[in-house]
Amino acid sequence: MSRSADAGLSPSPVTADDLDLAVRLAVAVLRAAPPAAWESKAGSLEWDCWETVEHLSDDLFAYAAQLGPKAPPLDREVPFVWESRRPGGPANAIHADREAGPAGLLEVLEASGALLVAMVRTASPQARAYHAFGVSDPEGFAAMGIVETLVHTHDLAQGLRLVWSPPAGLCARVLARLFPDAPSSTDAWLTLLWATGRAELPGYPQLTTWRWDSTPRTQPGPRHAH
Repeated sequence: MSRSADAGLSPSPVTADDLDLAVRLAVAVLRAAPPAAWESKAGSLEWDCWETVEHLSDDLFAYAAQLGPKAPPLDREVPFVWESRRPGGPANAIHADREAGPAGLLEVLEASGALLVAMVRTASPQARAYHAFGVSDPEGFAAMGIVETLVHTHDLAQGLRLVWSPPAGLCARVLARLFPDAPSSTDAWLTLLWATGRAELPGYPQLTTWRWDSTPRTQPGPRHAH
């Protein structure tokens, strides 16, 4: 049974507060990492842990930027320059000053998260902006930011040898918003890892490819500037 059909109930919306919580919890866990560990690979990714935080920061920044124009583009990203610092590295607009150390890196993550939190709070609910997985609304961008934060912190926790287990309710809300066909009777965090290709889920085939559906639950009304 899909979450959208579970007991005929509408899932709780994903909020800016949810995103703020996800980023705060992630930063708190990552602060415990020893300085030398940041060059380790982040889980199954080809990036090291430093690059992965830069990538996550870039995701949050890019989602905020996408909602920023008064008439957000619906067919493309806002044209920032994204570039890699090395072959195979993440293509980012956001890069942290390595001389600032891990504390500075996590400030970049906090700041990028705060930009998206602020944009989700202030954008009109009727606003729509482009994403490759479906033109989305502010709630959708909040949910996408949360998924990026939760699963990349999972990758980071593997590389940094940290313990990371986000709140089940937070996982359930973003699953309902972005993965409405995911099973609803299973552990929400494990299901989110399964839905993003990072874990096995008993009774379900392991995913080798995946994508979310970022289209809004409801159609927009008249478009308003924000």
